[in-house]
Amino acid sequence: MSTLDARLRAIRAVARDAAGDLRARALAVDAEPHAMEPHLDSPAFALVRRSETPPDYLATEPGGPTLPARSSCLENVTGMLELARGDMGVLLSCPSPGLAGVFVELLGNEEQRDRFHRRLADGRTWSFFAMSEERAGSDATAMETRLVPDGSGGWLLHGAKRYIGQGARGGVGVVFARTGPSPLSIRAALVELPAPGWHAEPLEMVGLRGACVSELRFDGLPVAGDMLLGEHLPATRRGVWAATRTFHRMRVRVAAAAVGTASAMAEYVAEHRKTAPELAGMRARVAAAERLVVEAAARVDRAPERGYPSNVVKLGATRTAVRVAHWAGRALGPAGLLEHPLLEKWTRDVRAFEFMEGTGNVQRLHIARGHRNGDADERQR
Repeated sequence: MSTLDARLRAIRAVARDAAGDLRARALAVDAEPHAMEPHLDSPAFALVRRSETPPDYLATEPGGPTLPARSSCLENVTGMLELARGDMGVLLSCPSPGLAGVFVELLGNEEQRDRFHRRLADGRTWSFFAMSEERAGSDATAMETRLVPDGSGGWLLHGAKRYIGQGARGGVGVVFARTGPSPLSIRAALVELPAPGWHAEPLEMVGLRGACVSELRFDGLPVAGDMLLGEHLPATRRGVWAATRTFHRMRVRVAAAAVGTASAMAEYVAEHRKTAPELAGMRARVAAAERLVVEAAARVDRAPERGYPSNVVKLGATRTAVRVAHWAGRALGPAGLLEHPLLEKWTRDVRAFEFMEGTGNVQRLHIARGHRNGDADERQR
């Protein structure tokens, strides 16, 4: 991280200040993830919303701290590494544009973007992004959720989604479904709630409980004809293309979240057990993983169509985080996790990173395919 330029150092400093606010709320959000009112006006949440929202929709004065450019994977990852040292469970509980906002910005027209961001302007409305299904996971080409014409220019949404962050308390979001059998028929729809035919319930979670991971069911939910994203774009740039490019960026952010949490655990052990065995080795592992995350983010910015760097770094980062979690529990002794509830929480949280934006096995398949295609060769970039 010593090679960061002045702007990236400023972003890191702002995120580091916000991380303290996140950590102070970590145990409360973990214990009562649906009791969010005491946290909605927190300084960290305000920072996140400001960094993810276009300036025209912000009720703040110009100026303020240096925030990541929404288009820069490197800048967002730099901030995420520091925020994750605070607490990812709290960060994921923040009402903000999130991943849905990325797709609305990428695929939406002016009216759709306006509708989406105005709905979130109160800071008390959650967004959701619904692609994963119980049997298909995040494989868009295998999804079964469908949009059926309603006969009057609109659509009816049928099907189900699972493992959707903020789904049970969301007010506006993006749902992926197919209008026909081909990959080009996979579309993203902007959905506002409440609406008939919508059913949602939170899933019982062990880690990252603030994310309110949910199951959604659609029984003829009406979608207006003008709420399909990407109508003004070529058919090849609407659904799977947009999802693929976005997931390349998001996997690096998940990797940064895993590495930031691993760093927090290592430093927590150092603070409470200064002579902990293997401490130097674990710190070195975390530092190496952090360098790889930063490099992967820079490569994604240079070539956003290539997924190899994000697949590699996400697989390695999640494995590092789980390894540090196992070590941290041992390093503090037999009752360490009972005596240190924050560390115990983090050891639960890190397991969830494995399942975000593609499991480890999915990443291995992508990496193998990347080797065959030559994506591993930096000289081709």
